[in-house]
Amino acid sequence: MRASSQFSDATAGVVYIHSSPAALCPHVEWALTSALGAPAKLTWTGQPAAAGQLRATSDWVGPVGTAARIARSLRDWPVLRFEVTEDPSDGVDGERYSFVPGLGLWHGSTSANGDVQVGEMRLRSMLDAAREIGRYYDLSAEIERALGTAWDEELEAFRGGYEGGAEVTWLRRDVG
Repeated sequence: MRASSQFSDATAGVVYIHSSPAALCPHVEWALTSALGAPAKLTWTGQPAAAGQLRATSDWVGPVGTAARIARSLRDWPVLRFEVTEDPSDGVDGERYSFVPGLGLWHGSTSANGDVQVGEMRLRSMLDAAREIGRYYDLSAEIERALGTAWDEELEAFRGGYEGGAEVTWLRRDVG
């Protein structure tokens, strides 16, 4: 484990607000401003996958742990759909947080190319449970849950169009 100074290391990531009611948009910006300690002014566009909903995306720079701070600040609104990523940095895995109404918040560690990583101890515990519980334990379902498959399936329709559609806004949190 790294020393507590890891939180001064800089990293970057992206926050995707996949769908939000218009009335909630200013609150989302305030939550991001609070999580980042810097003003967040997003450019909102219509979400083709959900009539009447808006979406925004923003790259951010900040200390390690910023993605968790952002996800915590957004998860209190059960009508939002969002994802927050944090790039891996020296000695620290990357992360992805996904939130879908009805499913709640999912978190996973990610590799440098964005693949979800399921750790050795978690896999061993799944295998142990499969041996102990037997036919009443669905190992396949547990692996799907660990990979965030249900969240990916729900969000896929909302992910399209960021490359050419929504404008990207840069956010920055001071590091150090």
